[in-house]
Amino acid sequence: MAVEINSKIVSYSVKKAVEEAPLADENPLTVRIPSRPEGTLEAVSEKISYVGAEGRKKVYLLVSFMPVEGVLDGKRVVIERPVEFFFPSGQLSSEHQWITATMRSLSLAARGGYVTQAVADLRKVAWDKGLVRCGMNRWGKPMFHDSEVAAIAWSIQQILYRRGFLDQDGNQVPVEELVRRYAHRLTHGHAWQPSAEEEDDAPAAGTVSPIDGSEARGDKSDGPTVVGHCPECRGELIMMDGCPTCYAGCGWSKCG
Repeated sequence: MAVEINSKIVSYSVKKAVEEAPLADENPLTVRIPSRPEGTLEAVSEKISYVGAEGRKKVYLLVSFMPVEGVLDGKRVVIERPVEFFFPSGQLSSEHQWITATMRSLSLAARGGYVTQAVADLRKVAWDKGLVRCGMNRWGKPMFHDSEVAAIAWSIQQILYRRGFLDQDGNQVPVEELVRRYAHRLTHGHAWQPSAEEEDDAPAAGTVSPIDGSEARGDKSDGPTVVGHCPECRGELIMMDGCPTCYAGCGWSKCG
């Protein structure tokens, strides 16, 4: 459509495109998620086995993950975060109610953006029933924890490490690296895997490496002193509450 101009043109200007304001940074690690989203989430199922003063116990846990958006340096990015820790109802009993309560608290921490610190704090919980054996280090030696809570928290750290959310020492992976790992997942169709160097340092199949940093300090004396061998299974005996107790799995105790 042509427009006829009858008056004299005295000046003109070119209309400039409106520039969009830069996006404000929003760390996807700390974005608060109000509640678990509807629908299906990717999840990891883990069987945790540990031995304490009351013998061997096994529990099953589910950890769910979801992509979370944020803004870094003015660009939209996506990472994967744990958002729910679930204790299947088939295991519910009076002795497991504390695990259910702890998983609910961890779920709130995960959606609030501070699950790494919450799990690390659980590693520090101690009780008066002696050490709890859970997991193996890279030398194939058993690991000992100060309580059942600490043992389960350590197992959760291992889940998050294998998923790429934490490093081998239980520390938070930087958000930039989480962005790269999630992009790798979308590009290659499979989850991030530890590098060759980490694989060399990682334990063999069926074992796990300690997260408390003892190896970094050069401390290879894992667990308490062995005081003998179990007459039932020939496993190693250690002192628990002043009584030689088998930690090889059968739970034999000299004090009954």
